[in-house]
Amino acid sequence: MTLPEDPIMLLSTINMKLRDQYSSLDELCDDMDVSKEDLIQKLKDAGFEYSEEHKKFW
Repeated sequence: MTLPEDPIMLLSTINMKLRDQYSSLDELCDDMDVSKEDLIQKLKDAGFEYSEEHKKFW
C-alpha cells in the first residue's frame, strides 16, 4: 500500500492502522517499509505530534 501524500489523509491512515493493525509505530514502519523519522517529520510539518502513550498522532 502506498501512503497518501496529503497530510490529513496520511494522519487518518496511520492512526487507523495503529488502532486496528499494529501494536506500535515501529511495527507499522517496519512492515510497510517506511522511515519512521520521515513519517514523524512529515506529520510534524503538518502540525501533528506522535504520542507513544496514546499510540497515535494528534
